Amino acid sequence: MHNLFIKMMRRILLTVISLLVGTAIFAQQIDTDKSSSQSTGQDLTKYNVITTAVSFLTITPDSRSGAMGDAGAATTPDVWSQHTNASKYALSEDDFSVGLSYTPWLANLGIKDINLIYLAGYKKLSKKEAVGASLCYFSLGDIEAYDEDGNPAGFTISPQEYSVDVSYSRYLADNFVMGMTGRFIYSNLTGGTLDNYHAGKAVAADISGTYFKEFKSSMPGLLTAGFNISNIGSKISYSNDNKDFIPANLKLGLGYNMEIDQYNKLGVYFDVNKLLVPTPPLYQKINGEQVMVAGKDNEVSVPQGIFQSFYDAPNGFSEEMKEFTLSIGAEYWYNSQFAARLGYFNEADTKGDRKYFTAGAGLRLNIFGLDFSYLIPVNGKNSPLANTFRFSITFDFESTGNSNSKR
Repeated sequence: MHNLFIKMMRRILLTVISLLVGTAIFAQQIDTDKSSSQSTGQDLTKYNVITTAVSFLTITPDSRSGAMGDAGAATTPDVWSQHTNASKYALSEDDFSVGLSYTPWLANLGIKDINLIYLAGYKKLSKKEAVGASLCYFSLGDIEAYDEDGNPAGFTISPQEYSVDVSYSRYLADNFVMGMTGRFIYSNLTGGTLDNYHAGKAVAADISGTYFKEFKSSMPGLLTAGFNISNIGSKISYSNDNKDFIPANLKLGLGYNMEIDQYNKLGVYFDVNKLLVPTPPLYQKINGEQVMVAGKDNEVSVPQGIFQSFYDAPNGFSEEMKEFTLSIGAEYWYNSQFAARLGYFNEADTKGDRKYFTAGAGLRLNIFGLDFSYLIPVNGKNSPLANTFRFSITFDFESTGNSNSKR
């Protein structure tokens, strides 16, 4: 194919990836870098967003966590724990559960063919162990191809990505459970239409754990602390030339779920997330050549990249701290049947600038459950999920009577 057409397709791929990580400031970043390269380099870190391949893995796929600012590491267990903290399956009170969630993407812009579908389920093997599985499918819609003259090429490209997970969780102590998850990742961004590009494949694993302690008083409560180190795995490649990091991530959570009375329960949750991926270093043109002036080389192995991600920010500790995102959520249940949820998500303006409130509700009738969530940006910048409803349905079967998983 002509070089111009290949360049055009590469530009489309970069656009797709930038949409996935939610960097609405992408254009601002480019303008800032251009203008700063003519100065002393002091402003080059105004926008220094960490990007990875297969960023759909970082999207919260379910409506319950989505309504609580994406908090989920220490929430009470549900079928969606496969994504947030699979160790919680061992705490579940139901013997078997399955759920399906649908998330439209860029619906606020009138785009209808980009969406994320998540199917998850678990089975208790005993009161102290469980297995889980999930499928996360991300459709990027149809992209019309053009030739080098800007005319329709007569075919469309249908990029798509998916991951398949299997997990195992069990008690390791009276108040502590751990989980392991294996994951296969497939990403086809060109639909096989370019000779120089192919579908990317990778394997990864999650390690998760949850500590819990019950407080028995006039207002009983359950304190939980959870962690999930996710997407620890190989790099992914779309060509013979480059390999990209997948979004390895550290999630830490704390939650408290209190039983106000027989009919009313309230849970509050707090999560911290950090990508375990190297921060891009800063380059400046000196004597006609791009020279690294701050930060560390990010062309490293996966193990080195994970450790390096804690100390490689070009502006030092202050920038490193900005790479943590915060999620705060609250959930109220009436009679274990009706739920109302609120949340807030915050990301530093130099690292993506995603800031939004979330809200949602839930309904439980016998084995059937329905949840929805809604996202409201608060900083005047568009989010791929801005003003969008997400829906999830669940089916829970055969209670085993495990008291540690009360809503």
